[in-house]
Amino acid sequence: MTAEPLERTLDHEGHFADPSGSPGSRSPALRAARESDLPELRRLDEEVFQEVAYPAFLLRQLYDMYAEHLLVLDEGEGRLRGYVLAATSALSRDSWILGLCVTRNRRRHGLGRELMTEVLARLRGDGIEQVRLTVEPGNHAAILLYRSLGFSPEPPDDGLRPDYFGPGQDRQIMHLRLARDR
Repeated sequence: MTAEPLERTLDHEGHFADPSGSPGSRSPALRAARESDLPELRRLDEEVFQEVAYPAFLLRQLYDMYAEHLLVLDEGEGRLRGYVLAATSALSRDSWILGLCVTRNRRRHGLGRELMTEVLARLRGDGIEQVRLTVEPGNHAAILLYRSLGFSPEPPDDGLRPDYFGPGQDRQIMHLRLARDR
């Protein structure tokens, strides 16, 4: 399935508004990533995820494999303010959210929710039945966002996996069963 591009703008308070928005206002757009976004995507990933950021070669390969489910929030002038990346398996109807980030100065305006809502809609449309993700157990804001979208901790142990990404890199695994489109 090829999804139509989604273009939305933010109003002066940073909330999503009508795409025809007032002239002169900033207009970050939610859209599919482009190959030309890779250097800026790398910068954004390093800014937000620091020591656990994806290496440039891996971001390149993830783009090559999953571009359909790599969405960015583009503020224009080459600046990305967020992204979401979902990976799907050709052999099953499962998917993993491999990354969701929004720059610190754009958080708490619904942008992470907007990115997740759109990627989940695309996954649902592609016939994906279950989505998983990992989150740092102390990232309460992200956990609340995921719970509000219907994700729940995956058994056992409330999804907690010590040393999941290596020593001291604990994660909580959460999952969401997607309803099929009728």
